[in-house]
Amino acid sequence: MMFCKAEVLIEEKIMTGSYVKLYNTGQLRQIAKRAVALLESCSLCPRECGVNRLQGEAGVCRTGRYARVASYGPHFGEESCLVGSQGSGTIFFCGCNLLCRFCQNYSLSRDSDPDCTEVDASGLAELMILLQHRGCHNINFVTPTHVIPQILEALIVAVGSGLTVPVVYNCSGYEKVDSLVLLENVVDIYMPDAKFFRAQSSAAHTGCADYPVRMKQAIVEMQRQVGDLVVGPSGVAERGLLVRHLLMPNGLEDTRELVRFLARTISRDCYLNIMDQYRPCGEYSGGDGPEDCSHPISQRMYEKAMQLAEDAGLRRLERKDLGSLLARLLIRSDQKQR
Repeated sequence: MMFCKAEVLIEEKIMTGSYVKLYNTGQLRQIAKRAVALLESCSLCPRECGVNRLQGEAGVCRTGRYARVASYGPHFGEESCLVGSQGSGTIFFCGCNLLCRFCQNYSLSRDSDPDCTEVDASGLAELMILLQHRGCHNINFVTPTHVIPQILEALIVAVGSGLTVPVVYNCSGYEKVDSLVLLENVVDIYMPDAKFFRAQSSAAHTGCADYPVRMKQAIVEMQRQVGDLVVGPSGVAERGLLVRHLLMPNGLEDTRELVRFLARTISRDCYLNIMDQYRPCGEYSGGDGPEDCSHPISQRMYEKAMQLAEDAGLRRLERKDLGSLLARLLIRSDQKQR
């Protein structure tokens, strides 16, 4: 795909990504430049590895100067308000700054998957344009924390080539507020995973005892930037915060404290998706993990977690809807056959 090199003003419309305005004023380029400078002694995330990624060095995230992508395409398994009728345009990055021991995408997070492919700004921009052309309602960056500068660089190219759909920042929650500030008026929808609320839990499963503190700070900043989730007339999210919480075996105390935090500190209208998809993967597969993490989440535990959220006063909870999911998958299958 050929990109137009000339800088053009992109019309700002309803359901247009907020980054378009920054592009039109020239601010997006300035923000990208500041972000790229952070790679010289990398301090993008709480790890603060200090390696020179501009010279190809890699820290915990195992990513140097350029982002590495494993896959991309319309995704129909995300939250209903992101998927709509045409899917969420996901771009899965390789590498991760959190490195959960039970990760379901273990080879991707360790950047060891053979499908991990390095892309420059033009290559990443092309993926965004392709997803928009396929009708996706948004561009959903999965595990983007360690490639914020690369995303900003690519957005400049992509907007110049006509990108306008909202941008989703789909992260683990292990963030630095200073880095999130760079994304103000760039990201339309923040979707952090609030995994743990107790230091002992996060230390055991990720090695990062400071995860709860960093996660809470990040969600407060995200809420400041975008507010409660706004869903348009068509049922598709346009802007705001959507929090995910992955249930862990014997983790209801984390859940209890998390939902109280969201209701009291963020908003009772905070959109929350409590996920019961945990299963022993990564280092926990094959019975190698802790004994209490050797089994998936029970329906009873899921129901208890949902009740905790309701009791805390949260009013917007993602509900399991097998019928809607099957309908979306059928739509996807029909589109592939055409």
